Amino acid sequence: MSLHRIPATQAAADLSAFDAIIDARSPGEFAEDHLPGAVNWPVLDDEERRIVGTLYKQVNAFEARKVGAALVARNVARHIDDWVRPLPREWRPLVYCWRGGDRSGTLAWFLERIGFRTHLVEGGFKAFRTGVREDLLQWPARFDWRVVCGKTGCGKTRLLHALAAEGAQVLDLEELAAHRGSVLGELPNQPQPSQKALDTRIWDRLRRLDPARPVFVESESLRIGRLWVPAALIERMRKHGHCLMLQLPDDARVQLLLEDYAFLRDDPERLCTLLENLIELRGREQVQAWQAAARAGAVAQVFAELMQRHYDPGYERSLHQHFSGLAQAGTLALPDASPASLQAAARSLLAY
Repeated sequence: MSLHRIPATQAAADLSAFDAIIDARSPGEFAEDHLPGAVNWPVLDDEERRIVGTLYKQVNAFEARKVGAALVARNVARHIDDWVRPLPREWRPLVYCWRGGDRSGTLAWFLERIGFRTHLVEGGFKAFRTGVREDLLQWPARFDWRVVCGKTGCGKTRLLHALAAEGAQVLDLEELAAHRGSVLGELPNQPQPSQKALDTRIWDRLRRLDPARPVFVESESLRIGRLWVPAALIERMRKHGHCLMLQLPDDARVQLLLEDYAFLRDDPERLCTLLENLIELRGREQVQAWQAAARAGAVAQVFAELMQRHYDPGYERSLHQHFSGLAQAGTLALPDASPASLQAAARSLLAY
């Protein structure tokens, strides 16, 4: 029985054709990034991979393979016991590792010998990553970008959610990056993905979009938290996007921030720690004043002053500097950020 080897580009083009996508790499490699929808069946865990790699470098390849073979055999047997027994003959898995060689080849061989029509990704995850990088250079030009602009706290993300609920195509970069994009944007108990994983998440979202329909996106900067948005996507949004300026009264903006950042309102010390990042820009005296107000329970005051003295001036400069379509942007003024107002705004945008 011969394995069915397919190029990474072909596999990526139709991931839904397979009943399972199996990543044979170690848990650490899998955690950094993996194919969308993949499950991890490591043939070597992180420590086993270290042991075999050390033998390979310090002794020789033959000794490393002997030790590795025993470890791989035990792990593959465990995966078969844990996952494979209930599966029907028609089950069609796609298997890959880093380069599509020893690890995935061994697992795929066992599955093929059992009788499953098993496909192996040529070039492995490395080849897939190459394809993702190439696609992210080209795909942004396919789409008609509708860029939602507006000051911090004006409800841009909430409007994207309302648009999605009405059936619009939306690319929520902050959701994919697990960060709200500001100095206070770190989400509680939700670390950001790796840079590779963000690239894959964006790639996966883009491949599902219809180029014949507009795509709504927020006016992000180059970085969201510690991660970079693909350069070709940012450039396309800035130079060719159709901009919409969203407006909300200042008191409603403060209220929205208090809702979205309730975890900081309820944990002033966490807010104070994040404010430390503004010392270089706003000065230690100003930051300490904000920290004192936060500890005294005046979080609303802190948010209002952050908007006026930090976020708004910087956002205005950045927006006019980078977005070519801003001069022709329409304005959408909301009385508040209630679900009813956002739904009405979304429907009005989609009516045109």
